[in-house]
Amino acid sequence: MIRKILKKKWKPRKKTAHKGDFGRVLLLAGSRGLTGAAYLSSLACVRAGAGLVTLGCPEKVYPILARRSQEVMVKPFPSTREGSFSVKALGPILRFLKNQNVLAIGPGLSQDSDTQKLVRRVLAKSVAMIVIDADGLNALKGHTQELKKCIGRAVITPHPGEFVRLFGGKLSDSDKVRRKRAVEVAKKYHVVVVLKGHRTVVADPRGKVYINRTGNPGMATGGTGDVLTGIIAALIGQKFSLFDAACFGVYLHGLSGDRAAKKVGEVSLAAGDLIEALPAAIQSVLGA
Repeated sequence: MIRKILKKKWKPRKKTAHKGDFGRVLLLAGSRGLTGAAYLSSLACVRAGAGLVTLGCPEKVYPILARRSQEVMVKPFPSTREGSFSVKALGPILRFLKNQNVLAIGPGLSQDSDTQKLVRRVLAKSVAMIVIDADGLNALKGHTQELKKCIGRAVITPHPGEFVRLFGGKLSDSDKVRRKRAVEVAKKYHVVVVLKGHRTVVADPRGKVYINRTGNPGMATGGTGDVLTGIIAALIGQKFSLFDAACFGVYLHGLSGDRAAKKVGEVSLAAGDLIEALPAAIQSVLGA
């Protein structure tokens, strides 16, 4: 069913289209020792169809990412001595965001206190659509009320551990429990929740729920969540609603993982394999 809906909603590109038609995405990611997360997210965003992707990173890791990232623009922002984003980056980031449609924030940011302060301030002041993942979510521990400043324009993508750290309570492997908790948080904070894991749950503030069936245990490896962040951000940039972008994103993410696992096996599956398999996964849906 979701394949048919996705194919119907993903309109063919007009011959007169230009890159600005498919979304301008700013991805704030990376820090010293965690540049891989930034690279994976940004490349996944390109492969999922975003028109213009800018990878914003701390200036101390700019040379690493600028050399590696040929398909995206890499923009340095003020960094801390430790190589993470400095709160001094707030002004430059907000100015740059004025011309962006989507902000994805979190992969590889680190849990530096200065960086976490920056994350909260960016979320409070940005007017773009937002995808919040990984250390972007960790910055909200004890500050979940900040999510209410993003009402109607944010997707959060916690794995179970992050979900419990942020919102308390307990989770189990039960679809019923995971669904209930995801809906509660979506309604309370008016955001779209992507509760990752086996049978990822997507919930919106109206109580609408999608439970994903694609994916496999081989995807339980570092970097796959960063890939998902990039995919969802790209779909939002292409004017899908937040809920649709989240649902289609987790479906394509899992489908890419399934296709990659057939090629390399579950044991050897790596996050980069998902990105390599993503174009064929998209084509299998749009061409079906």
